[in-house]
Amino acid sequence: MCRPKMTALQEIWCGLDHACGCAPAARVPIFPPMSPSATARLQLVGAALLFSTGGAAIKAAEFSGWQIASFRSGFAALTLLLLAPASRRGWTWQTVVVGCSYAACLTLFVLANRLTTAANTIFLQSTAPLYVLILAPWLLKEPVRHRDIGFMAVLALGLVLFFVGVDQPAATAPHPARGNLLAVTSGVFWALTVCGLRWLTTGSGRGSPIAAVTAGNLTAFLVALPLALPIEAHALADWSVLLYLGVFQIAVAYLLVTSAISQIPAVEASMILLIEPALNPIWAWLMQGEVPGIWALVGGGLILGATTAKSWTERRVEAPVT
Repeated sequence: MCRPKMTALQEIWCGLDHACGCAPAARVPIFPPMSPSATARLQLVGAALLFSTGGAAIKAAEFSGWQIASFRSGFAALTLLLLAPASRRGWTWQTVVVGCSYAACLTLFVLANRLTTAANTIFLQSTAPLYVLILAPWLLKEPVRHRDIGFMAVLALGLVLFFVGVDQPAATAPHPARGNLLAVTSGVFWALTVCGLRWLTTGSGRGSPIAAVTAGNLTAFLVALPLALPIEAHALADWSVLLYLGVFQIAVAYLLVTSAISQIPAVEASMILLIEPALNPIWAWLMQGEVPGIWALVGGGLILGATTAKSWTERRVEAPVT
């Protein structure tokens, strides 16, 4: 008998059922089932929360930028290969191409975080939805809706407010201008990655999105490794930070993203993930004492508010009429 295709997270859950001797049918649902699109939005919110810790954790690790870029992606690739069976199948040339874009995004994000503030890095990278808005009709044949343009205008205003004034070099941001340039470039590659993951799910035989994420992490690990060597002695706490970055901040977060991306248009997915930049500066402030200015706080509020309003509006539009 044919069984319905499972997502990566469902495969992991099924494996846990077998490990503990529980039959999936024996579970009694506690909450009423949600629609696929509502579940996807919730998964994207969880991923955004994990993503948001990246800037502070990258600054906390006593490694060079190239070492962090290489080793966190290495841990992430290993975690995906061990936990998600989908990461070991569905490899095609298309997954490799999308993986290369993702690898560039990963590496540039780490290098930018080591040169400029966490707030600047994440918000410059978060210009990605603007690029998605341009790329989606061309690459994915997904039309831009009028209500998307209004939300994007609010997001753009929020992003602009983060760059009112000139940042001065600091201990945690020694080269702001160079880091800002790397962060902008990271945003371009993130937009291509979002479009690429969506593209893989909208056509048969193109490959698995989770395989593309795994390929990207393997590529980032291998490309950055020569510049990460030699490795000096480091404390266990520093290696624990790298382990967290690879296992949770990347691997688990992207299991959530790849499970959700087939249910959500690329523009909306990229906007929900903007919860990440709204929280990222808060973690950096708590851990490194990086204090964003008043304009950054206002911009973050606009972005978080627009993202919440977008998800609420889409859910009301999809709600069945009773």
